[in-house]
Amino acid sequence: MRSRHRFTRTRSARTRLTAILPGAALALLLSACGGKPAAEEAPRPVLVTRPEGAVGGVSAFAGEVRAREESALSFRVGGKLVERRVDIGAHVDAGQVLAVLDPGDLDAQARAAQAQLVAAEAEYGRARADQARFARLAQDQLVSRSNLDAQNAAAKAAQEQVNAARANLLVARNQAAYSRLLAPKAGVIATRSAEAGQVVAAGQQVFALAADGVREVAFAVPEGAIATFKPGQPVLVELWSQPGKRWPGRVREVAPAADAASRTYAARVTVDAPAGTLELGQSARIYLPHDALGGMSVPLAAVQRSGNGAAVFVVDPRDNTLRLQPVQIGPFGQERVPVRSGLKPDDWVVAAGGHLLRVGQKVQAVDRDNRPLAR
Repeated sequence: MRSRHRFTRTRSARTRLTAILPGAALALLLSACGGKPAAEEAPRPVLVTRPEGAVGGVSAFAGEVRAREESALSFRVGGKLVERRVDIGAHVDAGQVLAVLDPGDLDAQARAAQAQLVAAEAEYGRARADQARFARLAQDQLVSRSNLDAQNAAAKAAQEQVNAARANLLVARNQAAYSRLLAPKAGVIATRSAEAGQVVAAGQQVFALAADGVREVAFAVPEGAIATFKPGQPVLVELWSQPGKRWPGRVREVAPAADAASRTYAARVTVDAPAGTLELGQSARIYLPHDALGGMSVPLAAVQRSGNGAAVFVVDPRDNTLRLQPVQIGPFGQERVPVRSGLKPDDWVVAAGGHLLRVGQKVQAVDRDNRPLAR
Protein backbone atom coordinates (compact mmCIF):
# COMPACT_ATOMS: atom_id res chain seq x y z
CA MET A 1 0.00 0.00 0.00
CA ARG A 2 2.79 2.35 0.91
CA SER A 3 4.66 1.43 -2.24
CA ARG A 4 1.65 2.24 -4.40
CA HIS A 5 1.20 5.57 -2.64
CA ARG A 6 4.90 6.50 -3.13
CA PHE A 7 4.66 5.65 -6.87
CA THR A 8 1.61 7.89 -7.21
CA ARG A 9 3.41 10.87 -5.63
CA THR A 10 6.48 10.40 -7.86
CA ARG A 11 4.36 10.37 -11.00
CA SER A 12 2.59 13.55 -9.92
CA ALA A 13 5.93 15.32 -9.35
CA ARG A 14 7.14 14.34 -12.81
CA THR A 15 3.96 15.67 -14.34
CA ARG A 16 4.40 19.04 -12.65
CA LEU A 17 8.10 19.24 -13.73
CA THR A 18 7.15 18.50 -17.33
CA ALA A 19 4.64 21.29 -17.24
CA ILE A 20 7.13 23.75 -15.73
CA LEU A 21 10.08 23.11 -18.16
CA PRO A 22 8.50 24.58 -21.35
CA GLY A 23 7.50 27.66 -19.46
CA ALA A 24 11.01 28.09 -18.08
CA ALA A 25 12.51 27.68 -21.55
CA LEU A 26 10.10 30.22 -22.95
CA ALA A 27 10.95 32.64 -20.17
CA LEU A 28 14.67 32.28 -20.89
CA LEU A 29 14.07 32.89 -24.60
CA LEU A 30 12.00 35.99 -23.93
CA SER A 31 14.62 37.19 -21.50
CA ALA A 32 17.30 36.81 -24.20
CA CYS A 33 15.23 38.64 -26.79
CA GLY A 34 14.28 41.43 -24.46
CA GLY A 35 17.77 41.83 -22.97
CA LYS A 36 20.32 44.48 -23.67
CA PRO A 37 21.26 44.99 -27.35
CA ALA A 38 24.66 43.72 -28.64
CA ALA A 39 27.56 46.11 -28.28
CA GLU A 40 28.06 48.38 -31.30
CA GLU A 41 31.15 47.84 -33.49
CA ALA A 42 34.03 49.97 -32.35
CA PRO A 43 35.17 52.58 -34.89
CA ARG A 44 38.05 51.29 -37.00
CA PRO A 45 41.19 53.48 -37.01
CA VAL A 46 42.10 54.71 -40.50
CA LEU A 47 44.88 56.88 -41.86
CA VAL A 48 43.61 59.79 -43.95
CA THR A 49 45.27 62.38 -46.12
CA ARG A 50 44.35 65.36 -48.24
CA PRO A 51 44.76 65.19 -52.03
CA GLU A 52 48.11 66.62 -53.10
CA GLY A 53 49.38 68.16 -56.30
CA ALA A 54 49.46 65.86 -59.30
CA VAL A 55 52.66 64.13 -60.34
CA GLY A 56 53.70 62.72 -63.68
CA GLY A 57 52.72 59.08 -64.09
CA VAL A 58 55.01 56.27 -65.21
CA SER A 59 54.13 53.16 -67.23
CA ALA A 60 56.34 50.15 -66.51
CA PHE A 61 56.96 47.11 -68.74
CA ALA A 62 58.93 43.94 -68.03
CA GLY A 63 61.77 43.10 -70.40
CA GLU A 64 64.85 40.95 -70.92
CA VAL A 65 68.39 41.84 -71.96
CA ARG A 66 69.12 40.44 -75.42
CA ALA A 67 71.79 40.81 -78.08
CA ARG A 68 70.99 43.09 -80.98
CA GLU A 69 72.06 40.35 -83.41
CA GLU A 70 70.65 36.91 -82.65
CA SER A 71 71.14 34.08 -85.14
CA ALA A 72 69.46 30.69 -85.33
CA LEU A 73 72.22 28.28 -86.42
CA SER A 74 71.40 25.15 -88.40
CA PHE A 75 73.03 22.72 -90.84
CA ARG A 76 72.52 23.27 -94.54
CA VAL A 77 72.19 19.50 -95.02
CA GLY A 78 70.46 16.80 -93.02
CA GLY A 79 72.08 13.92 -91.22
CA LYS A 80 72.94 12.31 -87.91
CA LEU A 81 74.55 14.61 -85.34
CA VAL A 82 77.64 12.76 -84.14
CA GLU A 83 79.42 15.52 -82.20
CA ARG A 84 78.40 18.63 -80.27
CA ARG A 85 81.41 20.69 -79.24
CA VAL A 86 79.84 23.61 -77.34
CA ASP A 87 77.20 24.09 -74.68
CA ILE A 88 74.88 26.89 -73.58
CA GLY A 89 76.78 29.92 -72.32
CA ALA A 90 79.98 29.10 -74.19
CA HIS A 91 81.74 31.98 -75.92
CA VAL A 92 82.75 31.07 -79.47
CA ASP A 93 84.89 32.72 -82.11
CA ALA A 94 84.02 33.30 -85.74
CA GLY A 95 84.61 30.13 -87.77
CA GLN A 96 84.74 27.83 -84.74
CA VAL A 97 83.28 24.34 -85.27
CA LEU A 98 80.16 23.95 -83.12
CA ALA A 99 78.80 20.55 -84.20
CA VAL A 100 79.49 17.81 -86.74
CA LEU A 101 77.23 15.52 -88.77
CA ASP A 102 78.10 11.99 -89.86
CA PRO A 103 79.99 12.67 -93.14
CA GLY A 104 79.83 9.12 -94.53
CA ASP A 105 77.05 9.58 -97.07
CA LEU A 106 78.23 13.04 -98.05
CA ASP A 107 81.79 11.86 -98.64
CA ALA A 108 80.48 8.98 -100.75
CA GLN A 109 78.47 11.41 -102.86
CA ALA A 110 81.61 13.51 -103.36
CA ARG A 111 83.58 10.46 -104.49
CA ALA A 112 80.80 9.48 -106.90
CA ALA A 113 80.81 12.99 -108.34
CA GLN A 114 84.58 12.78 -108.74
CA ALA A 115 84.27 9.52 -110.67
CA GLN A 116 81.59 11.00 -112.92
CA LEU A 117 83.92 13.88 -113.70
CA VAL A 118 86.73 11.50 -114.65
CA ALA A 119 84.41 9.55 -116.94
CA ALA A 120 83.11 12.75 -118.53
CA GLU A 121 86.65 14.00 -119.16
CA ALA A 122 87.58 10.68 -120.77
CA GLU A 123 84.54 10.82 -123.02
CA TYR A 124 85.38 14.40 -123.92
CA GLY A 125 88.94 13.38 -124.83
CA ARG A 126 87.66 10.65 -127.17
CA ALA A 127 85.17 13.07 -128.74
CA ARG A 128 87.92 15.64 -129.34
CA ALA A 129 90.11 13.00 -131.00
CA ASP A 130 87.26 11.89 -133.27
CA GLN A 131 86.57 15.53 -134.09
CA ALA A 132 90.19 16.14 -135.14
CA ARG A 133 90.32 12.96 -137.25
CA PHE A 134 87.05 13.79 -139.05
CA ALA A 135 88.33 17.30 -139.69
CA ARG A 136 91.40 15.93 -141.51
CA LEU A 137 89.26 13.50 -143.48
CA ALA A 138 86.89 16.29 -144.43
CA GLN A 139 89.80 18.31 -145.83
CA ASP A 140 90.55 15.38 -148.17
CA GLN A 141 86.83 15.08 -148.89
CA LEU A 142 86.80 11.53 -147.53
CA VAL A 143 83.80 12.16 -145.24
CA SER A 144 80.68 14.16 -145.75
CA ARG A 145 80.06 17.55 -144.25
CA SER A 146 77.18 16.13 -142.19
CA ASN A 147 79.46 13.56 -140.55
CA LEU A 148 81.88 16.31 -139.58
CA ASP A 149 79.05 18.39 -138.09
CA ALA A 150 77.90 15.37 -136.07
CA GLN A 151 81.40 14.89 -134.60
CA ASN A 152 81.64 18.58 -133.77
CA ALA A 153 78.29 18.37 -131.93
CA ALA A 154 79.40 15.25 -130.08
CA ALA A 155 82.58 16.96 -128.94
CA LYS A 156 80.64 19.99 -127.71
CA ALA A 157 78.16 17.77 -125.84
CA ALA A 158 81.04 15.91 -124.21
CA GLN A 159 82.54 19.22 -123.13
CA GLU A 160 79.24 20.24 -121.52
CA GLN A 161 79.10 16.88 -119.74
CA VAL A 162 82.47 17.69 -118.24
CA ASN A 163 81.26 21.09 -117.09
CA ALA A 164 78.18 19.51 -115.49
CA ALA A 165 80.29 16.86 -113.77
CA ARG A 166 82.60 19.54 -112.39
CA ALA A 167 79.61 21.49 -111.03
CA ASN A 168 78.20 18.32 -109.43
CA LEU A 169 81.57 17.63 -107.83
CA LEU A 170 81.69 21.17 -106.44
CA VAL A 171 78.19 20.78 -104.98
CA ALA A 172 79.08 17.40 -103.48
CA ARG A 173 82.23 18.80 -101.89
CA ASN A 174 80.25 21.74 -100.49
CA GLN A 175 77.65 19.32 -99.10
CA ALA A 176 80.43 17.36 -97.41
CA ALA A 177 81.80 20.60 -95.93
CA TYR A 178 78.34 21.51 -94.67
CA SER A 179 78.54 18.53 -92.30
CA ARG A 180 80.40 20.89 -89.93
CA LEU A 181 78.43 23.73 -88.32
CA LEU A 182 80.57 26.86 -87.97
CA ALA A 183 79.97 30.00 -85.93
CA PRO A 184 79.30 32.90 -88.34
CA LYS A 185 80.70 35.43 -85.86
CA ALA A 186 81.94 35.71 -82.30
CA GLY A 187 79.30 35.50 -79.61
CA VAL A 188 77.65 33.44 -76.89
CA ILE A 189 75.60 30.28 -77.36
CA ALA A 190 72.18 31.28 -76.05
CA THR A 191 70.19 28.07 -76.63
CA ARG A 192 70.79 24.47 -77.72
CA SER A 193 68.10 22.50 -79.56
CA ALA A 194 69.78 19.22 -80.54
CA GLU A 195 71.98 16.53 -79.00
CA ALA A 196 74.56 14.06 -80.33
CA GLY A 197 72.87 11.01 -81.85
CA GLN A 198 69.87 12.99 -83.05
CA VAL A 199 68.96 13.05 -86.74
CA VAL A 200 68.40 16.64 -87.83
CA ALA A 201 66.91 18.01 -91.02
CA ALA A 202 68.39 20.72 -93.17
CA GLY A 203 67.49 24.09 -91.66
CA GLN A 204 66.49 22.66 -88.27
CA GLN A 205 67.80 24.94 -85.48
CA VAL A 206 70.64 23.46 -83.46
CA PHE A 207 71.96 26.55 -81.61
CA ALA A 208 71.03 30.19 -81.14
CA LEU A 209 73.98 32.58 -81.17
CA ALA A 210 73.91 35.97 -79.43
CA ALA A 211 76.57 37.95 -81.24
CA ASP A 212 79.05 40.09 -79.35
CA GLY A 213 78.37 43.81 -79.45
CA VAL A 214 75.40 45.96 -78.52
CA ARG A 215 73.00 44.71 -75.88
CA GLU A 216 69.33 45.75 -75.90
CA VAL A 217 66.21 45.19 -73.82
CA ALA A 218 63.38 43.32 -75.53
CA PHE A 219 59.86 43.73 -74.17
CA ALA A 220 56.22 43.37 -75.21
CA VAL A 221 53.89 46.33 -75.63
CA PRO A 222 50.16 45.68 -75.05
CA GLU A 223 47.65 46.86 -77.62
CA GLY A 224 46.37 49.60 -75.33
CA ALA A 225 49.79 51.25 -75.07
CA ILE A 226 51.10 50.81 -78.61
CA ALA A 227 50.20 54.40 -79.54
CA THR A 228 52.64 55.74 -76.92
CA PHE A 229 55.67 53.85 -78.28
CA LYS A 230 57.44 55.09 -81.38
CA PRO A 231 61.03 54.62 -82.57
CA GLY A 232 63.18 57.22 -80.83
CA GLN A 233 60.85 57.44 -77.79
CA PRO A 234 62.94 58.20 -74.64
CA VAL A 235 62.55 55.73 -71.77
CA LEU A 236 64.31 54.70 -68.57
CA VAL A 237 65.71 51.20 -67.96
CA GLU A 238 66.24 49.55 -64.58
CA LEU A 239 67.73 46.11 -63.95
CA TRP A 240 66.12 43.85 -61.37
CA SER A 241 69.59 43.10 -60.02
CA GLN A 242 70.36 46.82 -59.53
CA PRO A 243 67.20 48.43 -58.13
CA GLY A 244 67.21 52.20 -57.99
CA LYS A 245 69.72 52.60 -60.84
CA ARG A 246 68.14 53.78 -64.05
CA TRP A 247 69.79 54.45 -67.37
CA PRO A 248 68.37 56.46 -70.24
CA GLY A 249 67.36 54.59 -73.34
CA ARG A 250 65.44 54.94 -76.57
CA VAL A 251 63.00 52.73 -78.39
CA ARG A 252 64.85 51.38 -81.43
CA GLU A 253 62.07 49.42 -83.09
CA VAL A 254 58.46 48.38 -82.60
CA ALA A 255 56.92 45.47 -84.49
CA PRO A 256 54.31 46.64 -87.03
CA ALA A 257 52.01 43.68 -86.26
CA ALA A 258 50.92 42.04 -83.01
CA ASP A 259 51.89 38.51 -82.06
CA ALA A 260 49.08 36.14 -83.01
CA ALA A 261 49.13 34.36 -79.62
CA SER A 262 49.85 37.09 -77.06
CA ARG A 263 48.36 40.04 -79.00
CA THR A 264 51.33 42.17 -77.98
CA TYR A 265 53.87 44.07 -80.06
CA ALA A 266 57.57 43.18 -79.79
CA ALA A 267 59.79 46.19 -79.12
CA ARG A 268 63.50 46.82 -78.52
CA VAL A 269 65.23 49.51 -76.47
CA THR A 270 68.85 50.59 -76.70
CA VAL A 271 70.36 51.55 -73.33
CA ASP A 272 72.97 54.21 -72.65
CA ALA A 273 74.77 52.27 -69.90
CA PRO A 274 78.46 51.57 -69.21
CA ALA A 275 80.01 48.63 -71.04
CA GLY A 276 79.44 45.36 -69.23
CA THR A 277 76.41 46.63 -67.30
CA LEU A 278 73.88 44.59 -69.27
CA GLU A 279 74.33 40.83 -69.28
CA LEU A 280 72.40 38.46 -71.50
CA GLY A 281 69.21 37.14 -69.94
CA GLN A 282 68.96 39.73 -67.17
CA SER A 283 65.48 40.92 -66.24
CA ALA A 284 64.77 44.62 -66.63
CA ARG A 285 61.95 47.11 -66.45
CA ILE A 286 61.27 49.83 -68.99
CA TYR A 287 59.71 53.00 -67.61
CA LEU A 288 57.83 55.41 -69.83
CA PRO A 289 57.35 58.71 -67.93
CA HIS A 290 54.20 60.77 -68.50
CA ASP A 291 53.88 64.50 -68.11
CA ALA A 292 52.03 65.76 -65.05
CA LEU A 293 48.37 66.26 -65.86
CA GLY A 294 47.71 68.98 -63.30
CA GLY A 295 45.08 68.78 -60.59
CA MET A 296 45.42 66.46 -57.58
CA SER A 297 46.81 63.05 -56.70
CA VAL A 298 46.29 60.38 -54.03
CA PRO A 299 48.45 57.47 -52.80
CA LEU A 300 48.40 54.30 -54.86
CA ALA A 301 46.92 52.31 -51.97
CA ALA A 302 43.95 54.69 -51.71
CA VAL A 303 42.48 53.71 -55.09
CA GLN A 304 39.79 51.02 -55.04
CA ARG A 305 38.09 49.21 -57.91
CA SER A 306 34.49 50.27 -58.40
CA GLY A 307 32.70 48.55 -61.24
CA ASN A 308 34.56 49.48 -64.41
CA GLY A 309 36.17 52.52 -62.83
CA ALA A 310 38.02 53.65 -59.72
CA ALA A 311 36.96 55.16 -56.40
CA VAL A 312 38.39 56.23 -53.05
CA PHE A 313 36.99 56.14 -49.52
CA VAL A 314 36.32 59.64 -48.15
CA VAL A 315 35.68 60.33 -44.45
CA ASP A 316 32.84 62.67 -43.49
CA PRO A 317 34.31 64.63 -40.54
CA ARG A 318 30.82 65.45 -39.18
CA ASP A 319 30.00 61.87 -38.17
CA ASN A 320 33.22 59.99 -39.05
CA THR A 321 31.51 57.69 -41.57
CA LEU A 322 32.80 56.48 -44.91
CA ARG A 323 31.51 57.06 -48.41
CA LEU A 324 32.88 55.63 -51.62
CA GLN A 325 33.68 58.48 -54.01
CA PRO A 326 34.06 57.60 -57.73
CA VAL A 327 37.06 59.33 -59.32
CA GLN A 328 38.68 59.60 -62.72
CA ILE A 329 42.39 58.81 -62.52
CA GLY A 330 45.39 59.25 -64.78
CA PRO A 331 48.48 57.06 -65.41
CA PHE A 332 49.84 55.42 -62.28
CA GLY A 333 53.02 56.86 -60.82
CA GLN A 334 55.50 55.07 -58.60
CA GLU A 335 53.77 56.13 -55.38
CA ARG A 336 50.77 58.27 -56.34
CA VAL A 337 47.95 58.42 -58.87
CA PRO A 338 46.75 61.62 -60.54
CA VAL A 339 43.04 62.33 -59.97
CA ARG A 340 41.46 64.24 -62.82
CA SER A 341 38.01 64.62 -61.28
CA GLY A 342 35.82 63.48 -58.40
CA LEU A 343 37.67 64.97 -55.41
CA LYS A 344 37.84 68.32 -53.67
CA PRO A 345 41.02 69.74 -52.17
CA ASP A 346 39.58 69.59 -48.63
CA ASP A 347 38.40 65.95 -48.79
CA TRP A 348 39.88 63.48 -46.33
CA VAL A 349 40.85 60.36 -48.29
CA VAL A 350 41.62 57.01 -46.65
CA ALA A 351 45.26 56.42 -47.58
CA ALA A 352 45.33 52.61 -47.32
CA GLY A 353 43.38 49.54 -46.28
CA GLY A 354 40.26 50.29 -48.28
CA HIS A 355 39.68 46.59 -49.02
CA LEU A 356 38.85 46.12 -45.31
CA LEU A 357 36.29 48.94 -45.16
CA ARG A 358 32.68 49.37 -46.23
CA VAL A 359 30.38 52.24 -47.06
CA GLY A 360 28.77 53.89 -44.00
CA GLN A 361 31.23 52.35 -41.56
CA LYS A 362 32.19 54.35 -38.47
CA VAL A 363 35.91 55.10 -38.36
CA GLN A 364 38.40 56.88 -36.18
CA ALA A 365 40.31 59.03 -38.68
CA VAL A 366 43.82 60.28 -37.94
CA ASP A 367 46.30 62.13 -40.13
CA ARG A 368 49.95 61.27 -40.66
CA ASP A 369 50.84 63.10 -37.43
CA ASN A 370 48.41 60.82 -35.57
CA ARG A 371 46.04 63.71 -34.90
CA PRO A 372 42.28 63.01 -34.98
CA LEU A 373 40.15 64.98 -37.37
CA ALA A 374 38.39 67.98 -35.93
CA ARG A 375 34.63 68.12 -36.58
